[in-house]
Amino acid sequence: MSEHPSPRGRLDPEDWEAFRATCHRAVDRMVDWWAGVRERPVWRPVPAEVKAALADTTVPARGTDLDRVMELFERLVLPYPTGNTHPGFMGWVHGSGTPAGALAELLAGALDANLGGREHAPVHVERQVVGWAKRLFGFPESASGLLVSGTSMATLIGLAAAREAHTKGASRREGLHALGARLVGYASREAHSSVAKAFELLGLGSEALRSVPVDGDFRMRTGELAAMVAADRAAGLDPFCVVGTAGSVNSGAIDDLAALADICREQGLWLHVDGAFGALAILVPELAPRLSGIERAHSLAFDFHKWLHVPYDAGCVLVRDEAAHRAAFALRHSYLAGAERGLAGGEPWLCEYGPELSRGFRALKVWFTLMNHGLDKLGAAIAANCADARYLGERVAAAPELELLAPVSLNIVCFRHRARGLSPTDLDRVNAETVADLHEAGIAAPSTTRIGGALAIRACLCNHRTERSDLDALLRGVLELAGARADALLAANR
Repeated sequence: MSEHPSPRGRLDPEDWEAFRATCHRAVDRMVDWWAGVRERPVWRPVPAEVKAALADTTVPARGTDLDRVMELFERLVLPYPTGNTHPGFMGWVHGSGTPAGALAELLAGALDANLGGREHAPVHVERQVVGWAKRLFGFPESASGLLVSGTSMATLIGLAAAREAHTKGASRREGLHALGARLVGYASREAHSSVAKAFELLGLGSEALRSVPVDGDFRMRTGELAAMVAADRAAGLDPFCVVGTAGSVNSGAIDDLAALADICREQGLWLHVDGAFGALAILVPELAPRLSGIERAHSLAFDFHKWLHVPYDAGCVLVRDEAAHRAAFALRHSYLAGAERGLAGGEPWLCEYGPELSRGFRALKVWFTLMNHGLDKLGAAIAANCADARYLGERVAAAPELELLAPVSLNIVCFRHRARGLSPTDLDRVNAETVADLHEAGIAAPSTTRIGGALAIRACLCNHRTERSDLDALLRGVLELAGARADALLAANR
C-alpha cells in the first residue's frame, strides 16, 4: 500500500502557489478591464473565427494548463461581452455591475454553498437580505421572501402563491381541471411578457390574463379594470389577481398602485406588483411617493441586478402571507428531513418557497453591494439616471430632426429621427438600422421598441457610469447616422 494517497481524481491544484499567482494575475487583469472601460467600444461584433472556436463541440478529454485557459478567455470571451458595464450602454434594462459585487461572486464560488436549506451562514445572509428588502418596501416582518434569478421567476412564484391561496390548495392537489370556474387575472397592456408566460406555466393559459387599457401616460386605467372584473364575474369566470407595474419596460410608467390596492381589497383579489427595476425608485425621496401602495401588495417582484447594479443574476420575491407562499411550494421527502440540531437544522428551508432545491449563493453579491455602497449612494445613482433621462428628453424635444414618442417617466427615453419625406415603413427602417449602426460603431447601445405603432429608439439609463457626455454622443450619432440613411433612401426614391 502506498504511503501517500493517490492524486487520481483530485481536482485541487498540485501547486497552490502557482494557482495563487494565476488568481492574482486574473484579478489584476479584471481591475484593469474595469478601470479602462471608457477606452473600449460599447460593443463589438464577435468575429467569425471566435465563433468558430467556440462552436467546436469536441469535449476536452485531457486537461489544459490554467494559465492557458485564462489566455483563451482573454482572447475569445473578454473582448466581446454584452457591453452593459460600459457607460454608453443604454439598451433594454441592464444593470452595470460593480467590482464589489464581482468580488462577492468569487468568494461565493469558493464557498460553493447550496442555499436550498440546512443550517449554515449563507442561508442567514439570504434571510438578512430578504429582511432588508421587506423593510425597504414596508412589508411586515412576518412576510416571506426568496432570492431568484430575476423578476420573471419572482413573478411566477408570486402568482403561484396567489393561485394556491385563491383555490385553498385545490389547484396544487387536484389540478386546474378540478376547479369550478376558470381563473382569470388582469394586467395593463404595458405589462412585461413574463406575466403572460407565468400564466402559461401555471396552467392558466395566456388568454386568462386580461389586458387592461392604459391612459396617455401608459398607466393602467383603474376604472376599466373594475368594469372588466365585474364583467368576468357576471360571465361565470373567477378573477383571482391583478398585476400592477412599477416601471414599465417600454416607458417606465408606474400604475396607480394605491388605487389597485383599493380595488383588490374591495374585490378580494391578490395584488402582485412587477417592480423589476422601477420599484427601487423608492430609494429616491422625490420619486418614492409615486410608488405609494406598493407596501400593500400581496407579492412584489424586483431585481437587484438592474438599478442596484448587483452582478447578474439576482432577483427577489416578497410575499406578504408566508403561509400562502410556503403552501405553494413546500414538499420535503425523508431524504430532506430536518433536525433540531446539526447541519440538517435551519428550519424552514428556503427550498420550500420556490421550485428550486439547488440554489446558489446569490445573496452574497447583494449583501456586498448594499454593505459596500449603502442605500443613500445607490439611491443617488438612481436619481442621477432619472435626471439624465430628463436632460436627454429635453435635448430630443429641442432638436427639429428628432421626435419624443413617450413622456419621460423615470429613466427611459423613447424617441426617433423624423427623417421627413419618408413613408412610415422607411422611417421605421431608418431608425432600426441607426440603432444597429450605433452598436457596430461602438458609440452607444440603445435598444428599440414600438410606441403607438412607431419604431422608437429606446434609451434606458440604468448605468451608474453614464454621464451626460455619453448622452450627447448618442444624439450626435443618431443625427449623423440616421441623417445619412434618410438622405440615401430619399435619393433612391426619387
